[in-house]
Amino acid sequence: MKTPNYHDFYQKALIPIGFNDLLALKELSSYENDSPFTHWLIAVEGEQLSQPRIFYHWKVCIYPSNCDGDLNWKKPFYCSRTMISMDSAHELACSLVSASKQDQLSILNLQEKIS
Repeated sequence: MKTPNYHDFYQKALIPIGFNDLLALKELSSYENDSPFTHWLIAVEGEQLSQPRIFYHWKVCIYPSNCDGDLNWKKPFYCSRTMISMDSAHELACSLVSASKQDQLSILNLQEKIS
């Protein structure tokens, strides 16, 4: 996994992890018991394509974090497929924010869930 491009990393406000989502997170093999995850950090990330003109593809990632926004970028809860349009990525991020506020990330069919 490449280091994320933090120059084109647009995060939403931190969202407290709901009870059901926390239970689902703890079941993942990538969950570390000593990590005090209390919030979700949902971000739109740009991946620059290697071509003469500067051009990006976009993806949405969900990271468990603490209340200060500290996270392990190598262990996202979810990363979407790449999208050509930042508008599409932003729309997906907004829908994931809504689901997380309703404690329903764990029941979504996140096809590219990281385990």
